[in-house]
Amino acid sequence: MSDWLVTQGPLPRRRPRALSPLREHLRDTFWFAPTAAMVGVFAVWLVAQELDAALVRSLQDDGDFDTLADLLRFADDAKAVVSAVGSAMMTFIGVVFSISLVAVQMASGQFTPRVVRLFVRSRITKATFAVFLATFVLTLLVLTSYDSNADPRAATTVPLVQSVLTLLMVALSLLLFVLYVNATLRLMRVSHVIARIAAESLRVAALTPLPAGAGEEPDLGPVTAWVAHEGRAGVLRDVHVARLVRVARGHGVVLRLVPRTGDFVVPGTPVLAVHGGAAPPRRALRYALSVGVERTFHQDLAFGLRQLADIGLRALSPAVNDPTTAVQALDRVVQILATLSRRPLDAVPHRDRRGTVRLVQPVPGWAELVDLGFTEVRACAAGSPQVTRRLSAAFEDLLLLVPQERRAPLLRHRELLRQAVERAAPTPADRAFALRPDRQGIG
Repeated sequence: MSDWLVTQGPLPRRRPRALSPLREHLRDTFWFAPTAAMVGVFAVWLVAQELDAALVRSLQDDGDFDTLADLLRFADDAKAVVSAVGSAMMTFIGVVFSISLVAVQMASGQFTPRVVRLFVRSRITKATFAVFLATFVLTLLVLTSYDSNADPRAATTVPLVQSVLTLLMVALSLLLFVLYVNATLRLMRVSHVIARIAAESLRVAALTPLPAGAGEEPDLGPVTAWVAHEGRAGVLRDVHVARLVRVARGHGVVLRLVPRTGDFVVPGTPVLAVHGGAAPPRRALRYALSVGVERTFHQDLAFGLRQLADIGLRALSPAVNDPTTAVQALDRVVQILATLSRRPLDAVPHRDRRGTVRLVQPVPGWAELVDLGFTEVRACAAGSPQVTRRLSAAFEDLLLLVPQERRAPLLRHRELLRQAVERAAPTPADRAFALRPDRQGIG
């Protein structure tokens, strides 16, 4: 059994793999997939060219010049199609992706800039772009293979396989275009974006290991050394848990991560506290922490709530004024909090194969998650009865789910909501209406 596959809690849970900086960089860029596709299609074209040459030699050796003449006529007809595809493909690419960039800009302004990562990392978008460019390159290569000699006895190649391959690439391009348009339209709809964010958040919650004892924190003893961050400043995106557990076991210490995933760290600030011995050498801790320019869902339990709160705030702003979108965001906030309502939070201890705690990783506590999900939306919702009614229903539902010791943050937010509505609503009837729980807001 490895050091970091530990069964904790009632069900076995798998810890997520550490981020690969190279893989994440490639997923955040658009150049790799098209480049790989163009290199791949060039290799396929070389194979198809050899097959066409072998076909011509076989027919000439057999003396079947009538069949070869028919293939030459077919190739002439296919050449017109290949030429039309080649001339139209780049124009088609430019128009489609220009419209896509406008759609991304509109989605960023309507929802939150954080959702742009959904478009950038979309596999269907990259696949469509890659196949479009590969089809264009293939048409250029195939056009160079056509033989101007119409005599079947003197022909050196008949691009039959290459022409069929081009037609298949065109068909694949059209299919991907339909899928791409459908996926882009879905991502422009706020309900699908919110559902995608909630699904990512729930996946992170499912992969976060449970402590061995609910609410029990191991006694680490005093701090004996500190490890400072070296390298560029940025957001802590990922912790290589397996590496840190191995290093801590090898040096007989316990490591405690100081910043949480999603915190911004600068060079020189402490990132690891060492308990029970000297700090491990710097070379042993290389690549244990991944720092980037923006947060990711990987190991970041609060990032989904942050995005949902941003969407709710943007929807309640005077420029947008869309309380229904805020209600949809609150629906998913309640879903995430309900999933986490009975999970141990605050810190996750990671153990080695012998069950000894070797790494303690901080995660947001229950009160912090409740504040993140409700504070900003509640502060802007006093004048919107639809949102205040949904908030009232959210507090009632969560109060039924959470254990007694976690009710205080919800009761505090419910009381603050009541005070805000009393200040904003002019009459008792308006206040009573605005505070009446309704899971749909106002129908």
